[in-house]
Amino acid sequence: MKSLYNTNSNQEIIDRINQLSPHSLSHWGKMTVSQMMEHCQAPLKVAFGELTIQQSLIGFLFGRMAKKKLVSDKPFDPNIPTAKEFIITHEPDFDAAKKTLIEHVSRFQKGPSVIKNLKHPFFGPMTAEEWDISQWKHLDHHLRQFGV
Repeated sequence: MKSLYNTNSNQEIIDRINQLSPHSLSHWGKMTVSQMMEHCQAPLKVAFGELTIQQSLIGFLFGRMAKKKLVSDKPFDPNIPTAKEFIITHEPDFDAAKKTLIEHVSRFQKGPSVIKNLKHPFFGPMTAEEWDISQWKHLDHHLRQFGV
């Protein structure tokens, strides 16, 4: 499994982000490319402890079981649901969203110490390694959504 803590794998994600343009179209889902980049920032901010979201009842009941799929080698399926807190309804500035997303991804190169929140709002307790896996898979999922 690739890791955002690894310099080469981290750069691979950044290179893919840099392939996006304001005209990039999605292969599934409803988000524009700018909305997707701002959406991808939210779980990173949760991991960094900069965004707090309360655990939902459904997350409390099923999150730990679902975490096994989250941290498996299997990529996310298209059109999986997202937390309402991560839904972007406005149209962000493309360049600003891209710049901020790259900054957040780059922070992971510092290693597990960047993770300040060890409780995911849906999946429950998570190690720094599980956060790394989930962030890699989430970014890969949305970059595939936009063909990069």
